[in-house]
Amino acid sequence: MALEKFGPLDYPDRVLILASASPRRRELLSAAGIEHRVQIPQVEETQLFGEEPAQYVQRLARAKALAVNSGKDDIILGADTVVCLQREVFGKPSDSADAVRMLRRLRGRAHWVLTGVCLRSARREIVDVAGTEVFFDELTDHEIADYVDTGEPLDKAGAYAIQGLASKFVREIRGCYQNVVGLPVSRVYRHLQSLSDAAG
Repeated sequence: MALEKFGPLDYPDRVLILASASPRRRELLSAAGIEHRVQIPQVEETQLFGEEPAQYVQRLARAKALAVNSGKDDIILGADTVVCLQREVFGKPSDSADAVRMLRRLRGRAHWVLTGVCLRSARREIVDVAGTEVFFDELTDHEIADYVDTGEPLDKAGAYAIQGLASKFVREIRGCYQNVVGLPVSRVYRHLQSLSDAAG
């Protein structure tokens, strides 16, 4: 992948490193014209006892950003997304049965999608969290089973992809759509500008 500056920012020698294995985050950055290089971090994704969901995703985002290598002029972006129903956290399902369990809990209810982001340069670090409220229609057990059988939910937080087959189940969202996909792009872009301005 060609490495260029961050859209209109005038720092052509700086590379944005995305510390994530998520193809959706790569697609979101590319769609916004934000060129980047990918490094996959090795981080244990386990919620600590008593840890609030917003604290959890911010901690993991920072851990991912710290777990990859970079040049002295580069910026690293780490991110982590979870689905929350009240204070219960839904990460990626462990198997099909777990995906069915999650979707049964979410159907007919509103829940939150939280994404923690961490951007690090040699001089500065920004840690933030974005939240989007998502309203699901009531789903039958048959609809859930058919959806899980497609395989789409198995690598998605909360066991669904709003940009995919599950789009027909979502009645309404309040907040950033891209955040539900996996990255609050506008917020990340503003933070990139802030880091680049500080470096200039």
